[in-house]
Formats: sequence, C-alpha cells, structure tokens
Amino acid sequence: MLSDKKIIVGISGGIAAYKACEIVRRLKKLGAQVIVVMTENAQKFVTPLTLETLSENEVVTEMFPERKVVGVRHINLAQWADLVLIAPATANIVGKVRAGIADDILSTVIISTKSPVMFAPSMNVNMYQNPIFQENMEYLKKLGYMFIEPETGDLACGTGKGRLPEPETIVGDVVKFLTGKRDLEGRSILVTAGRTQEPLDPVRYLSNRSSGKMGYAIAEAAKRRGAKVTLVSGPSSLAAPGEVNFIPVEKAKEMHSAVRSRFGRVDALIMAAAVSDFVPSVVSPGKTKKKEEEVYLKLKPGVDILKEMGKRKKKQILVGFSLETENEIKNSKRKLAEKNLDLIVVNNPTVPGAGFEVDTNQVILIDKKGKVEKLPLLSKKEVAERVLDRVSLLLKKRRAK
Repeated sequence: MLSDKKIIVGISGGIAAYKACEIVRRLKKLGAQVIVVMTENAQKFVTPLTLETLSENEVVTEMFPERKVVGVRHINLAQWADLVLIAPATANIVGKVRAGIADDILSTVIISTKSPVMFAPSMNVNMYQNPIFQENMEYLKKLGYMFIEPETGDLACGTGKGRLPEPETIVGDVVKFLTGKRDLEGRSILVTAGRTQEPLDPVRYLSNRSSGKMGYAIAEAAKRRGAKVTLVSGPSSLAAPGEVNFIPVEKAKEMHSAVRSRFGRVDALIMAAAVSDFVPSVVSPGKTKKKEEEVYLKLKPGVDILKEMGKRKKKQILVGFSLETENEIKNSKRKLAEKNLDLIVVNNPTVPGAGFEVDTNQVILIDKKGKVEKLPLLSKKEVAERVLDRVSLLLKKRRAK
C-alpha cells in the first residue's frame, strides 16, 4: 500500500514517544521506507536502537555526527521524504516551527522540507488548551501544515484532551493522505457549515446546536482531493482548515449573500450548514427586560438558500442536508425534488452516535433518481469522503454530457 513512499517519523520528547515504535512498525509493514529522526529529549523515553531495529535504517539524532556524512544531512533528509510525520509532537516542537527556530536536527529538517508535514500533538490537557499553543497550531494550519486531532482520555498526569491517538489511527491518516484520491483536481467546491445566529436583541439570539464538524470535514476532504475550496461558516469553535478560502458569517442573510455571490463560479455547492428556518420579525434595539408574564416571540420564515440556488443552478452539482426525526426518507425525497438537488444527505439526531456535537454520523444518501443508500455509523470524516465520492461521480457524468 505504501511501497513507493518515503516517510520521516520525527519523535519529540513526550511520554507518548513509546507509541512511535508501533507507528514505525505499521508503516514498515505497509511497505514504506522509514527514517526516524529523534530529539535529545525523545531519547530519554525510547532508545534509538529500538527504532533502528524497527525501521531498518539508521536513526538520526544529531546535526553533526562523529562519522562523516556525505552531503548536507538535514537537506538530504528534507528532500528525501514524501511526508514528515511528527508523532508525538510536543508543544515545544510546534512552537519552534511556528517561530522559525531550527536548533536541532528535527526542527531543522521540518523547516528545510518542501514535503507535507503532519503533526500528531500529545501533551497535558492544560498545555494543549493553552492559548499560546492553540495560536501556534492555528497559524501553522493556515500555512498548510496538517494536524491530527488528539484524543480525550487518560494522560500521564490525569484525564483530558491531549492524548496521542493510537498508532492504528495515525497510520490510517497517513495512508489516506499518501494514497488519497485527487479526483477533484481543478474543481471548485463551495461548502457551508455550522449554525446561523439570529439576534433577538443585543444580548440574545436564536440558533441551533450545530457544531460545524460535518461541513468542516467535507471542506478538508475536498481540499485533500485536489479541489479549490471555499468554506462559508457560521459560528463554530472549530479552526478554519488550512489552504481553504474561509468566509465567516453569523446571520442567515449573511450566509445567503456569501453563497449567492459565489455560486455562479463553482462546480458544486454542498450545503451542510444548519441555517435558521425562522428569524425574529423584530429585533429589539435594547436588551429585553425580564418580566413576570409570558413573552411571545414573533418569527418569520428565513431565506431558503438551498431552494434559491436550486432555481439558479445551471451545471452545478447541488447537495443538501436534511435533518429529520421522523419519516426521514419520505420527507427528504420531497425536499430533494422541491429544491432541485442532485443529492441529499439525511440524518436523524435521535440516532445514538449521530447528529450534533459528536465525531460520528449515520446518514442516508438519496440521489435524484430516488436511489436510497443507508450508510452505517461512520466518523464524520468518512461520511465526508462518501459524500465527495458521489459528488465526484456526478461531476464526471456532467462533464461527459
């Protein structure tokens, strides 16, 4: 699977360094050529000899080894790799790269390479949540560096987010990246994500529980598959994906404006956002005071962005999402027809493991011919891939006409 791939595994000094042994073993089993680069602190947790045995290559630990090395060592390594994977990646190594510091062999290789770099952060929960680290990570993402999200679980110092994912997960992400499809090369994809917030007064707003995880996963996957991606997102705690044209909005009318102005220039629109169906008829200019009697809100229908784009579309592929708690297929087929969609993705938030604020989803795909495909419970990243498989196929068929 990885027989023609060359991977540098960089190990920095964290307790999870022991997992790097299994990562290297799995990469080798898949046929990859692996060279391990270790920081001085990493060697306090696991020995170079162990990694040398597993990788079947010399483990690089120094900028200037005692024995003569032909050429410039860090440049040779940087040019050799198809991918540089840092696992575990400590706050220290991430901070160094963000600051442009190259004071050891690993940081120097990272800064010297033009190959993709993938970080797998691992650290104490407070270190991970520290705003300095978060800022460093977001800055590097915008430059195109990739990050594998850490897990929440047992840490050396307690419990929380910051745990290095299991080797199987990390290697799986490496395989997906190195062998992934580039079937959307040259395509322009517009994705909406997150929720919209409709103000009731300067303090309160009307909204929903959408986290944006599904839409962000689609945007990231489309970019990885070669598309030029624009992500229009309502409020979300998620970081904007790297190398994606990111358009933040808040209200439904702002999302409508952003989508309408770009729709004519894209090959596909995937509307994963949870747009408010209703908006307040009147917005109070001041905070609504607390009263003893009941307060009634007067609402009016919001703009139906998807329906309008269905009327406007020419050759674009249009994908909508349908959240239903009953009669999912019947109601979604009606929406598909009414809004002139090519594909609708149906999910029921009452199904365990699906819906809002979780990393998994169970969806039903319905196409324009009425064909129904029920998918099992999958990660939202995998659901994103399945949706894009359909979009890619539809784009190919449309081009062939």
